[in-house]
Amino acid sequence: MNRAVRARLRALTGWVRTGRKDAGMVTSEYAMGIVAAVAFAVVLYKVVTSGPVSTALRNIVQQALDGRM
Repeated sequence: MNRAVRARLRALTGWVRTGRKDAGMVTSEYAMGIVAAVAFAVVLYKVVTSGPVSTALRNIVQQALDGRM
């Protein structure tokens, strides 16, 4: 092979290898996203099941079911 071609291949494969050094970051980012989503779901559940919000939602559903067609 030509020296220039070999140098180019080394440069390309070296670039690909350096791109893979932080491949584990994707997994940790997904884990942090899941933790944040679960925390948001817990807060939302607590708000929706609280007394005033639960009563308001029950009234809205009751009015929707009692509505005339």
